[in-house]
Amino acid sequence: MSQYSSKAEKIIASVKGLQAQLQPGEEPLLSIPGYWDNGRQAHSIACEIVVTNQRLLGYYLVTFPRQRLFLDALPLANIRAVTLREKNFEPVFRELLVDIGDRKVYIRAPQKKIEALTNTLRNAIEAYATKPQMGPMHEEATQEEQGATHENQLIAAPSIIYSRQAIRRRFEGSPLSVAVLLAGGIFCEVIGILLWSHTGSAQIGLPLIFAGVVAWGASIFVRRHQQ
Repeated sequence: MSQYSSKAEKIIASVKGLQAQLQPGEEPLLSIPGYWDNGRQAHSIACEIVVTNQRLLGYYLVTFPRQRLFLDALPLANIRAVTLREKNFEPVFRELLVDIGDRKVYIRAPQKKIEALTNTLRNAIEAYATKPQMGPMHEEATQEEQGATHENQLIAAPSIIYSRQAIRRRFEGSPLSVAVLLAGGIFCEVIGILLWSHTGSAQIGLPLIFAGVVAWGASIFVRRHQQ
């Protein structure tokens, strides 16, 4: 009989190679697709975000055309703060900031998935991060110490801060504005070229082409200003 629950088995079956990365007694509780940014790479990593009864994982395994493995793990017991961040310039995605003291990880995913991740992570921390930890060597020592009294000690987890944060930015300085300018510029150029070719009139097509070039140039300027 499998050591995992039916939900854990479904997660293991759907996430390629995950089982080989699990520790003894570790069971996945939730898996969602998202972006993992730990500050160690030049950009965020598209991967599976997995919550287990021991760790929070950013993970993917690709075997073609060559094998590539990404695995970054945060032990639940080390997590000190969890902040759900809502940005007005990212209408689709939400961001979860997980702080373990010496480093921070930013996780981005659609709103419903990030809410599920936040709830599961909080429940997992409360349910498993303060469980008694009894290793084999400790149990052996207890058996040898005949007549000695011993009490199972709970690992004291420091209080964890859970919070929500709203981040506001003016639209004209946001990544969304860059996308709108770029898409609008390309659209104007295409329409201008089509009108010019069909009517043969430069007076009709050129203004739209010029407007498209201006919008395209503005998107590049705004993007560089953000960087």
